[in-house]
Amino acid sequence: MFKRLRYDIASIKRRDPAARSSAEVFLLYSGLHALLWYRVAHWFYKHHRFFLARWCSQTGRWFTGIEIHPGAQIGKGLFIDHGSGVVIGETAIIGDDCTIYQGVTLGGTGKEHGKRHPTLGNNVLVGSGAKILGPFTVGDNARIAAGAVVLNEVPPDSTAVGVPARIVRKNGTKICENMDQIHIKDPVSMEFCRLQMEIDKLQRALREASERHQLNNQKKENENDENL
Repeated sequence: MFKRLRYDIASIKRRDPAARSSAEVFLLYSGLHALLWYRVAHWFYKHHRFFLARWCSQTGRWFTGIEIHPGAQIGKGLFIDHGSGVVIGETAIIGDDCTIYQGVTLGGTGKEHGKRHPTLGNNVLVGSGAKILGPFTVGDNARIAAGAVVLNEVPPDSTAVGVPARIVRKNGTKICENMDQIHIKDPVSMEFCRLQMEIDKLQRALREASERHQLNNQKKENENDENL
């Protein structure tokens, strides 16, 4: 347990430039506190003490603003930055060294039984306010942009953006832990720009055809005048 705690603290310090010391992370970081409450709740859950598990979970939610169902499976090194409003469902699975920002939901899409929540691979980063809904997998090193709504599987080493989310980057190389959540192209805006370019092209073609038609009519009128 203490080895896992040391790893979690070191992981937070590595990824958060505001973290000045291990003591600061241990005493003041709500994301780490939520994980500690979750570990206790998860132990009770695995030993079929479901009431105590939910009591620990709700107590942790009251203190931290982060709701993690005790049935979720979370690997080592999870960094929940700020964390207010984060919700992690019962059948969610989170790999090692993932980063989750505030307002993120790992939820389901209905009242199905069995696996209802997403699975995050290792080194996944989920931006502020993103919603990942459904029993699919987000691959290793993937990045989910802020505000995205992900309803389908995300391949490894990819970036998903938009509502609903679309894959805008997949290069097969490792995604760095830092994410620029501002300078990411919106696929919807890109599609609008493409359509606008097509409209401009068609308008130019129509204008040129109209001008040619007018020139031909003028030539015919001139020829008729000469014949007369």
